[in-house]
Amino acid sequence: MSFSAYPEYKDSGVDWLGAIPKGWSIKPLWALFRRHKLTGFPNEQLLSVYRDYGVIPKASRDDNFNKPSDDLGAYQLVQAGDLAINKMKAWQGSVGISIYKGIVSPAYHVYAPNHSEAPQYLHHLFRCNEYIAGYLANSKGIRVNQWDLEPQQHSRMSVLLPPFQEQTQIASFLDHETARIDALIEEQQRLIELLKEKRQAVISHAVTKGLEPTVPMKDSGVEWLGEVPAHWAIKRLKQLVLDAAGIQMGPFGGMLVDLDDSDTGYKVYGQENTISGDFSSGNRWVPESRYVALSNYHLEVGDIVLTRKGSLGNCRRISLLPQAGIIDSDTIRVRVQSQIINPDYLELLLHEAGYISTQLSLVKRGAILSGLNSEIIANLVIVVPPPEGQEELLLEIKAASSRFDQGISDCEYAVGLLRERRSALISAAVTGKIDVRGWQPPASATSPELAQEAV
Repeated sequence: MSFSAYPEYKDSGVDWLGAIPKGWSIKPLWALFRRHKLTGFPNEQLLSVYRDYGVIPKASRDDNFNKPSDDLGAYQLVQAGDLAINKMKAWQGSVGISIYKGIVSPAYHVYAPNHSEAPQYLHHLFRCNEYIAGYLANSKGIRVNQWDLEPQQHSRMSVLLPPFQEQTQIASFLDHETARIDALIEEQQRLIELLKEKRQAVISHAVTKGLEPTVPMKDSGVEWLGEVPAHWAIKRLKQLVLDAAGIQMGPFGGMLVDLDDSDTGYKVYGQENTISGDFSSGNRWVPESRYVALSNYHLEVGDIVLTRKGSLGNCRRISLLPQAGIIDSDTIRVRVQSQIINPDYLELLLHEAGYISTQLSLVKRGAILSGLNSEIIANLVIVVPPPEGQEELLLEIKAASSRFDQGISDCEYAVGLLRERRSALISAAVTGKIDVRGWQPPASATSPELAQEAV
């Protein structure tokens, strides 16, 4: 698919817009929208502004973990046609024209329409790359994640307006083409999930049944685990650790108040390090005196750390520790007897094995308090092959995982290309780089052709 440029252009007078088609006009945002704040509608549905989806009902997604306030009376009313902006994430694209009635956070900016332009065209325009760059230029703050969109500067942003018929044509074109691209992205994402499930199944089978199909088996004595190789042991994790301090929860939160935000040489490691595996990140430190006082919580190379809250059960073995430090209150440290269980093998189990996640799920359902603790970790059932068998399993699982990981990587690369194409297509259409006035929706979509174009 290719489109020609417009036959004639003119200077927009706006540096970041450049030349625009002759016949298009520009107005400031304030001429089209007025900011307002209507509250007192607690019974309306909750809406969220997503970078990828625009304004949608919060209940339609299961990946939004921001807990709304108990009192929704201060939340702002959004009507269909309103412009809603997450002021702290506008520079990431969390902007959109709503097609729903509902309420949004008091921290959002909400603008009522005062125009007769095509809303869906404006929706695509305000979410294109050029405008997202504009939000970034008009956002201020000390840290990137705390930048706020400055409303007065934003109100003066130039809004690019083709004639109304062209607006509706551009919107129809983009609705059709982005839907096709989104379908391909969804297909790739389903394949990613399938590959992850197969990878998980291969690992779970290997760490509970072994690599030799003819080996004698025995009943594990655990209903949900079934049979395991006869020469493997069934242990509780507390039987595999070094000593009484082998499983250590982090210090109470009150012991970690008034942390330094400049490098003292003694770091506080937490969930972000465990989830990412990057122990060089983070900006929390303690002075040497407090590090010494909290030395029971210090980390060493070879330690295994687990998250207690949020992303429950994430696990890493520390192979490199950039500087001395302690764990925070949301982390559990494990030190094992390496002659019984290889720390790398235990990391694999805690991070990947289905029977471990089964136990954690059972604990979560029956828990009075949320989160893991040292008792839960200590009583995890661990299937322990002989040391030489652990080495062999690690090698085989690594080889099998690499094949699945390559497939996942290929799919993720395809998703990246499709998203780039989607963004480029929107930007080209709403800024007049391509002329879609003669476009007509095809009788039938041919997704394979689009997939070929994307790669």
